[in-house]
Amino acid sequence: MNPGLPAVLACGAWLKNAACLLEDGQPHWSPLHGDLGDPAACVALERSLDALLEQSNTSLQAVAHDLHPDFHSSRLAVALAERLGVPAVGVQHHHAHIAAVMAEHGLTEPVVGLALDGVGLGTDGLAWGGELLWVAPGDWRRLGHLWPLRLAGGDAAAREPWRMAAAALQVLGRGDQIEARFAPAVGSAAARTVARMLDTGLNSPPTTSTGRWFDAAAGALGLSVRQSHEAEAAIALETAAKRWCAQHGEPSLDVDAPAACSEQLDLRPLVATLFDTPADAVDAAAARFHFELADALAQWALEAAEVTGVDTVCLGGGCFMNALLTRRVTLRLQRRGLRVLRPQSTSCGDAGLAWGQAWAVAQQILIAPHTHSEMLSCV
Repeated sequence: MNPGLPAVLACGAWLKNAACLLEDGQPHWSPLHGDLGDPAACVALERSLDALLEQSNTSLQAVAHDLHPDFHSSRLAVALAERLGVPAVGVQHHHAHIAAVMAEHGLTEPVVGLALDGVGLGTDGLAWGGELLWVAPGDWRRLGHLWPLRLAGGDAAAREPWRMAAAALQVLGRGDQIEARFAPAVGSAAARTVARMLDTGLNSPPTTSTGRWFDAAAGALGLSVRQSHEAEAAIALETAAKRWCAQHGEPSLDVDAPAACSEQLDLRPLVATLFDTPADAVDAAAARFHFELADALAQWALEAAEVTGVDTVCLGGGCFMNALLTRRVTLRLQRRGLRVLRPQSTSCGDAGLAWGQAWAVAQQILIAPHTHSEMLSCV
C-alpha cells in the first residue's frame, strides 16, 4: 500500500461490477453489484458511488472507469466527474487487471502481466482478452496477444461455443468442414450461415480472448454447444481435464516448453488436433490442451521478462480462476526464478477490477501532478 497516493474513485466495468475508493493508499469497496445489464445493479452502483463519496475524508482527484464508452459505469463516471469538477479517466481493461495485482502486493517496479479473460475493449477498439503486458506505475504497453479468432454473430459467439469452434476451423483453413460438423447439433441453416459469416467477416469481429479459445476447445471436443451461464464451456473443459489428471497425474515440468518468440501466441496447433478426438479420449485431450496452453503462456511470459529485464510476472483476469492453468503457469515461471503474483484478497476477475483502475490513475497523477487535470485516458 502507498499512503501517499491521491484519492481516486473507480467505477469498475460491466460484469460483476463493484466500485472502489482508493484513499490513503487503501481500497474501500462497495458491495458486489453484479452485471450492469440488470437495471437493479445499475441503480445499486449509483447508490454505492454516492456512499463511497460520503465516507471519503480527503479531496477526490479523479474518477476512473473502463475504456468502453457505452458501459453504464463509464457513463456514470463521466457524469460524476463533471459534477465534482475532476477528470474522468479511462483505464484499459487488461491494464486494470494487472494494476489490481500490483496494487494489492504494493509493487513499485515494472512487471510483465498475463491478463487472460473473456473480453475487454482494447486501445485499438477491438475485443482483447489474451494479453501480454509490461506495466509500471504510471505506464504500460502491450507486448503481445493471442492469435485472434472471429466472433461470428458478435456477442452470440460468447454464448454458443460451437461458433468459436467453427471460427477455429476457419483459421485452420478447414472452413469447408463447418456445416458438416455442426449441422447435427445446430441445424444446417445455422451452421451454413456461420460458415459464410466467418468466410466474409460479416458481423464477425476478431478477438484475442483467452475465454473464447477455451470455448473453441470445448466446442471442438463436443463438451459444450450452447452455454446457459457464463464460463460453462470452460468449466466443462477443466472438469474433463481434472478427471484425466485424477487417474494419470499431471505431466512433468521437466520437459521444456517450445519457444514462443512472437508477439502473437499461436494457439491454432493446440486446437487443431481436438477436432479429431475419439469419444473415449476427450478427457485426455482436454488435459493436454490445458497443459500445453499453460506451458506456452509461461514461456511467452518468460521470454518477455528476459527482454524487458523484469523479475515479476503478475497474473490477472477471470481465466486464472482455472486451477489447472494457474498452477501450471505459476510453477513453470517459478522454476525459472521469476516471482509470480496474483490476487489474494480480491477476485482475479472483473469483481476486483476497480482497484486496478483506481491505482493506475492514482499512479499517473502522482507521476504527473501538474497535468492530471487534462488527462483523457490512461492508455
